[in-house]
Amino acid sequence: MPIARPNLPQLVDRAQTDLEGRLLDGAKALPRSTIAVLARVTAGQTHMLYGYHEWLARQPFPDTAEAEYLERHARIWGIARKAAVAATGQVSIPGTNGAVLPAGAQLQRVDGALFAVLEEATVAGGAALASVTAVEPGQAGDTPAGVSLTLTAPVTAMQSVGLVQAPGLSGGVNLEADEALRTRLLARIQAPPHGGAGQDYEAWALEVPGVTRAWVYPRHMGAGTVGVAIVADDDPDSPIPDAELVEAAQAHIDAARPVTAEVFVFAPTALSVPVSVTLSPNTTATRAAVTAELRDLFAREAAPGQVIYLSHLREAISISSGETNHVLTAPTADITPGALEFPVLGTITFN
Repeated sequence: MPIARPNLPQLVDRAQTDLEGRLLDGAKALPRSTIAVLARVTAGQTHMLYGYHEWLARQPFPDTAEAEYLERHARIWGIARKAAVAATGQVSIPGTNGAVLPAGAQLQRVDGALFAVLEEATVAGGAALASVTAVEPGQAGDTPAGVSLTLTAPVTAMQSVGLVQAPGLSGGVNLEADEALRTRLLARIQAPPHGGAGQDYEAWALEVPGVTRAWVYPRHMGAGTVGVAIVADDDPDSPIPDAELVEAAQAHIDAARPVTAEVFVFAPTALSVPVSVTLSPNTTATRAAVTAELRDLFAREAAPGQVIYLSHLREAISISSGETNHVLTAPTADITPGALEFPVLGTITFN
């Protein structure tokens, strides 16, 4: 039977009653007496201790443990939190031909984010094309093409401002969140490895930074083969992974798979789903709320070959903060992707 934790007023009342019984022979203390003050101080300390023990009681269990203890549980089961990954890309910086931009030079975005030059770059044709990486890993380092970056220290014969080149600085991945780590840990406990069962391939794929979900296809390319489709729901541009993430997942699974299996990791084909809705009230805040709810719906329900029901789209819009009424004009039917198609939220048109 769980212990019912008393609240602060109950603890104050208990402490004051106890003090009155011991010091005043049961007589009631005055509201501003020393006893009343002592009762509140004692109750506050007791309330804090109750809170600490309540928190402590959650830490031995993987499903309720918080960050530090969750990581400890995961390490016991051989699972590590996926590290953050820094965004990378190229920057063009004008200068005099022959001038050298040294490795390690730093550039700064207008919001203060720093980027470091990975290797020495020489100016040719009026500009140096430098490969850079974000100093702080994570999605915050992703930067669109055309954004200006400024050298933090002058470099001889080079201008101070460069431009991010297409397709931009990308590939940044945030540190794995507690709930994502917890999900992988519970899956490992509840479904132990079976030497190459379908769940093993899914678990191996989810160990790769950036991969958030995976689906396994036995005999994908014939006998002895396994297909693994992956997506990156946390990518702000698209959940469909780029070639670099697919290659990383392929390499990781190849190192873990049984020697008798041939594995093909791939990105599912995107099925773009444009949405058109007449919204009331059609305000900036309501549009933002609807957009957030629709993105959350696709993150929860989009999967290869899995239907997203039209009623779920309407429900997502209806529960959006600020929405009073709406008419969904597109799509007009349930979204039914093919076996290897993945529904992706397309352009949202508000009328």
